[in-house]
Amino acid sequence: QVHLVESGGGLVQAGGSLRLSCAASGRTFDSYGQGWFRQAPGKEREFVAAITWSGGSTYYADSVKGRFTISRDNAKNTVYLHMNSLKPEDTAVYYCTTHYSGSVYHDAGYDNWGQGTQVTVSS
Repeated sequence: QVHLVESGGGLVQAGGSLRLSCAASGRTFDSYGQGWFRQAPGKEREFVAAITWSGGSTYYADSVKGRFTISRDNAKNTVYLHMNSLKPEDTAVYYCTTHYSGSVYHDAGYDNWGQGTQVTVSS
């Protein structure tokens, strides 16, 4: 089992940047892919980005492609989400999670969700 804790959220102006971190505890962190999802008020949770266990492959939602970058440091048991050119529509609670099976784009294949970190982008 992997326990995940997100940090790095906050308030930023449109066009700004933030880096989210997800610190994991547990011996199996580097055995699984990791993902980031987000949920805005009144909306369903949606996929943002994912990375394989080795970091060799990454996946992005079309809405963040070219602006967000997911990375991981297995030595530090941490996965990151670098967010650039932020838009007001990026405002949401961002969750880190572990991918166990199936498509990386759907939350059904994930387990071990963090508590989330709020990102607010002002216009």
